[in-house]
Order: sequence, then structure tokens, then C-alpha cells
Amino acid sequence: MTTTPNDPGAAPRGRPPVVDPATWQAARDELLVREKAHTREGDAIAAARRRLPMVEFDPAVEVVGPHGPVPFLDLFEGRDELVVYKHMWHDGAPHQGQCEGCTTTAWHVRDAVYLNARGVSFAVLTTGRWEEVAPYVAFMGYTQPWYSVRGAAEPVGGAMGYLACFLREGDRAFLTYSTTGRGNERVNGSLGLLDMTPYGRGEAWEDTPEGWPRGREACWYWRSDAGGTADWGPTSRPVPQWTRPGAHPVETLGRRGPGH
Repeated sequence: MTTTPNDPGAAPRGRPPVVDPATWQAARDELLVREKAHTREGDAIAAARRRLPMVEFDPAVEVVGPHGPVPFLDLFEGRDELVVYKHMWHDGAPHQGQCEGCTTTAWHVRDAVYLNARGVSFAVLTTGRWEEVAPYVAFMGYTQPWYSVRGAAEPVGGAMGYLACFLREGDRAFLTYSTTGRGNERVNGSLGLLDMTPYGRGEAWEDTPEGWPRGREACWYWRSDAGGTADWGPTSRPVPQWTRPGAHPVETLGRRGPGH
């Protein structure tokens, strides 16, 4: 049986109608056509991405890791390809004062085993001083290699908050691709799953049915207080930090919103 918004058994006011399975399947099949077209367009974009020109740079530039300075070429770990995430850093900030957006990205690549199996290495770069970065990495429990690129020029250093891809040919290295903003979302499987749920990400920019819960500012749930409530107040911190041993509500830098 199919109900409409005017029926006693209908969905709450303003929400999509409640229908029988056959009607639901027909609507689902119609959307699937668009989803498949979206997938094919993504494949075409990926093909164009593989044909972008490359920028050669000096791979001997030194970065600092747990064993001291090493040439950037070492980050390939003998493989031909390398993906890095450039993590923003706030000098002198406590752990909870570091970037929640970068935390989100780095947290979603805690194990690069599938990249490694495909001949691709992964590392996190940041402009923070290694003596500050090292205890943060230990606190977060990150297993991927981190390096300080403080003072290094592009494409090793430069602006943070980017995903970048590199290719190695012997002792030569090339930048092949870089993206930021929503381009980083492909790392974040949680966002992809949220996009499939009825309420989505719960962000204000989303197009949702009338009557659906109203969205809030972008990425509002990336920080929370000790009770798990999304919050940008003085006792909030990036959500994954609450899973760390010893995490407790302490004063932060007072950061109040995305990008601040």
C-alpha cells in the first residue's frame, strides 16, 4: 500500500512520502541512472588527472622525522608513488588546539596497507617544529609516518591542508597532482557514508527536504565537548581526541569556528 502526506499513516509533514516496495524500487532505479553517470564522469576525470603535466623538483630537500633529517626521496620508501597529506599546524597550541579538519583527514588514513600493496606510500607533512609534532603524533596514536617540512619550499612545503601525489623515477621526483578543500573528501569515508543517510551530513549548505532537521555550519560535528556534543567552545577538541587515553576537558585556544 502507498500512502501520501494526506494519509493518516503518511510520513511526518514535509518529509518524503511513505510508499510500497515496488514504488520505492522504481524511484531507486531512477536515481541509480544518475549515480552511474556520476561514476562514469568520475572515471573520465581520473583519466584526465593521470594525463596532467608534472612538475620536477629536487627530492634531496630535507624533511625532519623521528630519526632526524632525511631527504624527501626517502618518503617513497622504495616505491614509485607517494601520496601525502599536508597537515596544518598551530605553533605552541595544545593538542586540542590543532586543526580539526586536518585531524579528520589524517584520522581516516591510519593504515595505508592497501596503498602499499599497490606500490604507493603515504606520509603526513606539517610545518610544525618536530619537537612539537612528535608528542602530538604519539598522543593521537598515528601509525603513518609524519615529517616536519618547516621552511621547505613548494611542492614539499608551502600551503597546508592539501593532498598531493608524487612520482619517483630513480633519483628524480615529480609533483603530479594536488587538491584541497572538498577535494580532500575522497579520503574521508565517513562523509561518503553520511551522504547516503536520510539526514546527510547535517550541514546548512545541503539541499534537504522541507521538515528535515535543519543543518548547521559546515563541519560543525568535527569538534565536540567531553559529553560528545558538537561544540566550538573553550573545552572542545577534535572528535577523535576523546578516544585517546588521558584525554580530558581542558582549556583550548578558544577557537570558535571552522577556519579560525
